Amino acid sequence: MNQNAEYSAVNDAVRGQFFRKVWAMTTPYWRSEEKGKAWTLLIAVIALTLFSVAISVWINSWYKDFYNALQKKDEAAFWKLILYFCGIATVAILGAVYRLYLTQMLTIRWRAWLTEKHFKRWLDHKNYYQLEQGGYTDNPDQRISEDLNTYTANTLSLGLGLLRTIVSLVSFSIILWGVSGSIEVFGIEIPGYMFWCALLYAAVGSWLTHLIGRRLIGLNNQQQRFEADLRFSMVRVRENAESIALYNGEPNENRRLSSRFGLVWHNFWDIMRVSKRLTFFTSGYGQIAIIFPFIVAAPRYLSGKIELGELMQINSAFGNVQENFSWFITAYSDLAAWRATCDRLLSFRQAMTDNEQRTPAIDVQNQGSELQVHNLGLDLADGRHLLTSADMTVEPGERVMLSGRSGSGKSTLLRAMGHLWPKGHGNIRLPAARYLFLPQKPYLPIGTLREALSYPQPGDTYTPKRYAQVLETCRLPHLVARLDEANHWQRMLSPGEQQRLAFARALLYAPQWLYMDEATSAMDEEDEATLYQALIDQIPGLSIVSVGHRSSLKRFHPRHVRIDGGHLVEQAIIV
Repeated sequence: MNQNAEYSAVNDAVRGQFFRKVWAMTTPYWRSEEKGKAWTLLIAVIALTLFSVAISVWINSWYKDFYNALQKKDEAAFWKLILYFCGIATVAILGAVYRLYLTQMLTIRWRAWLTEKHFKRWLDHKNYYQLEQGGYTDNPDQRISEDLNTYTANTLSLGLGLLRTIVSLVSFSIILWGVSGSIEVFGIEIPGYMFWCALLYAAVGSWLTHLIGRRLIGLNNQQQRFEADLRFSMVRVRENAESIALYNGEPNENRRLSSRFGLVWHNFWDIMRVSKRLTFFTSGYGQIAIIFPFIVAAPRYLSGKIELGELMQINSAFGNVQENFSWFITAYSDLAAWRATCDRLLSFRQAMTDNEQRTPAIDVQNQGSELQVHNLGLDLADGRHLLTSADMTVEPGERVMLSGRSGSGKSTLLRAMGHLWPKGHGNIRLPAARYLFLPQKPYLPIGTLREALSYPQPGDTYTPKRYAQVLETCRLPHLVARLDEANHWQRMLSPGEQQRLAFARALLYAPQWLYMDEATSAMDEEDEATLYQALIDQIPGLSIVSVGHRSSLKRFHPRHVRIDGGHLVEQAIIV
């Protein structure tokens, strides 16, 4: 995990850039192709939010009349006001239901748009590969699936909550100012004194809340990362279940998982401790707020200057003003979680930006009709050199075998040809022709067998007859009847079957150039010979660049190049 990337968003906040970056992440949706529906939903939600404030003001006025009726024991007025309240409550319930419904609709539409954009960006420029190899960011799956969900939900919730708070604060401040009267302190007349009491009470509470709870931002960020790391480790056990079982590696995996969970455990305890202190304060703050307006307004009521209804109206208005002033206190935990989510998304997006803007050290272009490697150097992350000033040319129709000692750079050379190796120098010119890479461990997507065979093309690209033909050719006749079966084929098939399936994929695709990285390592020599011969016979003029160790491969490659001492050295083929 690159700690610099993780803390970049925090440093940005110090430099005043955090909200600018969040704004840049937020606004594109509202200018996108969905802006019409987005703005319509947002305006409807805002209207219903403001309507809820109007309902609160309406109820505040009802309080005065209702408690005055109680004080005067006016039975007719009492029942009339009860019915009146039922009408208010019905309207309030309808408004609350549709406000929630439309807010959820807007949230999922925004999340869907952001998710699609992040999917595309993550898969473009090989970001998914480079970020994983370089350790620039952790758990991109969580950042796209969970963090985007949390971000959209919390941004709307907090934004609409803040809007409601501001409108409600203005509305009830006017009411409170009008009904609270004035008070004389040290000979100074203070008008609307209860308004100032509410402001002072909330200001002190907000400051203390931030002082107590500010550690929650970093702790929430860490908790999300530790939880994702634990899930990833458990997925790794599932993916490698057979190997772990054969090694009897259960105690080792148990230690690893327990260690991951230990981080979750200890960080959660830290969150609990901070939350406990914060809850002590906010709960006490809320309980005192219930009686505080009565204490402040009681002298005017007891002196007969106001009636019970006015006292209750003052209490309701004070409660609303104080609550609105205290929005920061009540929303602090949500704000901390939102901030942590934004930090993770911003660091993820910054890592992708850095990768996209990184100038490739090795110039790889698709042009011409032949493969050219010129002055190529390949370096490891620790600075060691694999290749130094290597040169090679492969003509169309040639079949070249690359060999060398383990760790000499054979597979790395193929990665460089596939635009995957970031460190080194020189030029690679790939033929501008139809090509395919066959790695040692083929990728088989979860789905039907025909989709796995035709990957990366759609499953209906070829006819059922053609699928059956290539399976028969590649010694997989038992799979013909399972073409439409959906399964996790990478778990169902043996390594040798997976490699034969990859050869079947090559026969379907019929490339002009085929780059293979020990693509027959899990096969026996008979299968290897059959499949190589099928490629040569069925794809006329096929050019092959193949990495391999077996001497049995030499007869299928008229040309042999060995990596030795950081150089590409031509070898004579002894028949």
